[in-house]
Amino acid sequence: MDTTTTLLLIAACVAAVLLAAAVALLVRLVRARRTLRRAGLPTGPRWVFWGAVAYLLLPTDLLPDPVYLDDIGVLLLALRSMPLPRRTPEL
Repeated sequence: MDTTTTLLLIAACVAAVLLAAAVALLVRLVRARRTLRRAGLPTGPRWVFWGAVAYLLLPTDLLPDPVYLDDIGVLLLALRSMPLPRRTPEL
């Protein structure tokens, strides 16, 4: 294989790993929201959740789509915006 093919193969592998990470974060975001709703707890602003999902799915991004770092960042910010249930100390 020549250098161009090798570089394209490496870039494709990196893009696949980043896409898998973005999809894993999307699944985690949806599960966290569903768990909070089932428990009757507030899920945070609805627009943050749907905005993060739309940002991942829409083709317009801050960075080109093979680089999913901005999508991952938006999904992480959406996860951080969800209020975590407070644990009560066990007696």
